Amino acid sequence: MKQYQLLIFDWDGTVMDSIARIVSSFQFAIQTQSQAPKTDAEIRHIIGLGLLEAAQTLYPELPRTACQALADEYRHHYLEVNETATPLFPGVETTLKDLAGRYQLAVATSKSRRGLNLSMNLCGLGDLFQSSRCADETASKPNPLMLGQILAELNITPDRALMVGDSEYDLEMAVNAGVDAIGISHGVHDCERLQLYHPIHCIHHFTELSGIL
Repeated sequence: MKQYQLLIFDWDGTVMDSIARIVSSFQFAIQTQSQAPKTDAEIRHIIGLGLLEAAQTLYPELPRTACQALADEYRHHYLEVNETATPLFPGVETTLKDLAGRYQLAVATSKSRRGLNLSMNLCGLGDLFQSSRCADETASKPNPLMLGQILAELNITPDRALMVGDSEYDLEMAVNAGVDAIGISHGVHDCERLQLYHPIHCIHHFTELSGIL
């Protein structure tokens, strides 16, 4: 195992069990904007992209303005209306606290800055992370820009960083940035799909990280 200095985590589907809330808010936005219905499975597939990019992937035939309206409706519903619980996955708090004693930690997420700050405040773990980037501040995954910005901020080379994520977009971003990755299967994509991006491991439970790292 390499001597990593920095662990970079996705948030939704990796640290926080928020997939059900994301799907229900997308379904609300689709209905409110009178767009063609999509299945929950179709929506799960685009989780991990930035909001606009997710809407454009779901509806490639729509103009940008319509996709932006869908993204805005989703954001309002998720942050202001939806009360679906978004707990941390089992063992996340203790595992992150253990890892924070041995590595620098960061977050690279497709959430908005407002959404990430709210989540971090609710779970009380924000102080564990030295850096974070959100999709409304930089390019959407799988573009490697957000990883590059985190590495530059913390003065870490790509070979000393490790990405942990649950979606193909997380792992593809890591490949594009020249960063190793660990896939985790309790989010949107299973290990069979994640293995296409050659992670160094694919795990099923967050607590497995302590034994690997």
